[in-house]
This record gives sequence, structure tokens and C-alpha cells, in this order.
Amino acid sequence: MASIEKRGSNSWRLTVYAGKDVHGKYIRRTKTVNCRTKRDAELELAKFQIEVEAGEYIAPEKMTVEAFIGEWREKYAAKELEAKTLDIYLRIIKKRIVPFLGHIRLDQVKPLHILSLMNDLNKPGSRQDGKDGVLASGSVEVIYRVLKNIFKRAVDWRVIKTNPVAAVRKPKVIYKEREVYNEEESNHLFTLLQDQAPHWRMMITLALTTGLRRGELVGLEWKHVDLENGILHVRQSITSSVDGVPVIKEPKTKKSIRKVALSDSVLEELRAYYKETKEQWDSLGEMGLRKQDEHFFVFFNKEGNAFYPESPYLWFRGFQKKHNLRYIRFHDLRHTSATLLINQGVHAKIISERLGHANITTTMNIYGHVLQHADKEAANKFDDILHVSRRKEA
Repeated sequence: MASIEKRGSNSWRLTVYAGKDVHGKYIRRTKTVNCRTKRDAELELAKFQIEVEAGEYIAPEKMTVEAFIGEWREKYAAKELEAKTLDIYLRIIKKRIVPFLGHIRLDQVKPLHILSLMNDLNKPGSRQDGKDGVLASGSVEVIYRVLKNIFKRAVDWRVIKTNPVAAVRKPKVIYKEREVYNEEESNHLFTLLQDQAPHWRMMITLALTTGLRRGELVGLEWKHVDLENGILHVRQSITSSVDGVPVIKEPKTKKSIRKVALSDSVLEELRAYYKETKEQWDSLGEMGLRKQDEHFFVFFNKEGNAFYPESPYLWFRGFQKKHNLRYIRFHDLRHTSATLLINQGVHAKIISERLGHANITTTMNIYGHVLQHADKEAANKFDDILHVSRRKEA
């Protein structure tokens, strides 16, 4: 049931009844629109009724930021965001955004509110992990991104007219020097790996020599491996699981879909590893233990499923402790790969493509300090050239 009421020269109030509440009273949804004719108002009423009946209408009256976030989660985030991303966003919302802005009416949030929140995040004591110091700039930038996403949806859905976050400058991310293994430490790591289970030895070897992300490694299938030409085709990633089943997704950017060349020695090792895993795969099938047949992963568990994304991290952490290796994160093997290539004089553009960065600027920002050092070393080589030339002149 719906109705129209003329309120002014070009103003019309639309009313749609959305059933009854728990007390038996009719639930009314109202909306005021500006239309020149009744016919135009009727068209608006028809669209409004569809929104209400489909459960897509959001009543803006006195809606707080926290209330709107509930709508944002149901109508956008749960459908559009990946499980891991959604989990991160919701934790940020609970810990950072709702305590500061949750009680304010959505239409009364001003850029100054956003700026105040950003300033508080950069003050000493802003960390919530018990550590001293300020929140990392990268974490502040993610919080800003979540805020902008929420308020953008509010604008898109015409709950508010402007996005207050858009008027606040995006926080600058300060890239810290990455913790990586040097060449000597990398050689020692490879030596220690020789006594480990083949799948862990191969995974760490690929992580260090190809720079693949953890999710890309656990999501790698043999159909994506060109054993003849020595090329990995990065086509998918596993970063989360639902009810114990890994969720296979395409990489998050077009640049992440890429080809990565293998060295001759790594290719030889990978070919031998394939023969071994193929025997294990077939054996699982013969014994009826294999739960998946459509996905032949390069790294799989006793049921033929891909490893959980957390598994490589947990194994690598235990491996480091056991052998008294300097701690770096599993993801830092990717940074180690890039750093070793830079120190060998490989061009940043090639490294960017191997890593699947969106553009070379990302590579330059992350590894700028390493590139500067390599550039200085390259410049110093001119001293040798000039020294020889001047000695000849003398």
C-alpha cells in the first residue's frame, strides 16, 4: 500500500507501508521529493515502493553513524568485500570508528570530525596492542580508507549529500625498511631447507626466488606451472577459508595476474618435486582419501586440499626458532626476493612485474632505500673506471 500527498508547489510526500511491527502497528516509510507534476511524483513513488519492498530503502531520519554501518555491512560489505578484507574492516570499525563517531548523526558528520580522528590516531598512545609509540602510518591509511568507503556508500544511496572524508587529505604512508635476509643468510636458509619435508622446502624456495605472495603460493595448481619452459602462471590466490574449505579467488589486481620465470636450478628441483607429488596425488585417489579432484594443488595436505593460508607462516616461524634464524615474517621472503634482485642490478621495472605490483611507483616506494644503495654502488664503479683511465694518462 502506498500514497502521495502534495506538500508544496513542487513538493510531494511519498508513503509506503512495509507490513506491521511486533505490536501490530503499520510500519510507514516516508520520503519527500521535488516533482513538477503528479505524474512525476507517481513514478518516484513506484521506485520508492520497490526499494521498500525489496528491503533496500534506508531511512535517513536521525540515523547515527553506527546505525548506518549496520546497513553498509548488510547491503554492501557482506556482498562486495572478500572475507579477509571484511574481517579487517569490521575490526577497524569496532575498535576505531564506532567509539569515536558511532553516536553522531550521519548527516552531521563534518570533515573536522574526520580530521580530529586522524589526528588522534597519530598521537602517542594510539596503539592498542600495548606497545609504545604511535600507530603505523599504513594502519592509519587503512582506517581512512574504511571511513571513505562507508561514507561513499551513504552518498551513493543519497542518505547524505557529500562525503566528509573526501575533504580530508589521505594520510601519507611512510614505508619502513623491510626486514629481509641478506645473501649470506639466504644461502644458509637454503642449506637448512635440504633436510625438510619436500613441500616446505619447495614452498620456501619458490617464495624466495619468485616473490609470490603466501596466498598465491597455496593457491598454485600444477595446471598453472609450465615445467617445459620454466614459467609460473599466477592466476589465483587463497587468502581465506569458509567452513574449512579454501576460497579460491582471482588476484586482487590485473597486474597480480602474471607470468614469473624460474631459474634453471629451481626448475630442475620443481620437476623432481612434481614427480613425487604426482605419485602422492594418485595414491590418495586410489585409497579414496582425496576430497578434491578438480584442483591439483602444487602444495596439498593429506586430503588433497590446499594448505590454509596461515600454515606456511606457522611452519616458517617454528623452523626459524628451531634453527635460531633471525626472525622475519613469511611475507618478508617476498621482500628478500626483491632486495636480492635489486642488489644484483636487476631493473626495478622487471622486479615490479615479477612481484605483481600495480605500477612501478609501488615498487619504488617500498624498495626505495635499497634502490638508492644499489645506485650508490653503481656510481662507485665509476671510481674504478676513472682510476684506471687516470693511471694510463699518468
